[in-house]
Amino acid sequence: MIGTSDLKKGTSVEVDGTLYQIVEVHHVKTKKSAVYRVKMRDLRGGHIIEKSFNAGEKLAAARVERREMQYLYGDDQMHTFMNTETFDQVEVPTVVIEEALPYLREGDKPQLILYGEEALGIELPAAVELTITESDPGIKGDTATGANKPAKMETGLVVNVPLFINPGDKIKISTSTGEYLERVNTG
Repeated sequence: MIGTSDLKKGTSVEVDGTLYQIVEVHHVKTKKSAVYRVKMRDLRGGHIIEKSFNAGEKLAAARVERREMQYLYGDDQMHTFMNTETFDQVEVPTVVIEEALPYLREGDKPQLILYGEEALGIELPAAVELTITESDPGIKGDTATGANKPAKMETGLVVNVPLFINPGDKIKISTSTGEYLERVNTG
């Protein structure tokens, strides 16, 4: 059990049989008592709800674990990850990790969010390095204009990049915004 005063962003709790991860906590004092207004993300459904708890109320702490797993392969319905220590494989439905797929390559090792053996989601690093497979070729001197062009990555993700970036270049992309950050030196 976890007290309301211990609630913080990222904490996982079980409320009415549903698993939630805390997104935001606000402590509000009223004339009679203190109340905690909490925004929580349903770990299975993905939607966010707001709920109020009285100070001192106890909630069931959910034992959600993050485990580094290697992405092996996937299709339209399922994606397979492997625990690199035990070599156990976990199948994850596409709908659970849909938003992360454009940043994921076979062999990558993201953090899988697990509740027992059930996969609830995936935690990507802040940025990933991907190689450009398709783009208009860069022209020497196209550095100061600030103009962008679309480029297709090895995962199928399309990102706007500066004009001087070429096919075959490796770039760093933010996983939270999907935007180009910088070109990566490969030599």
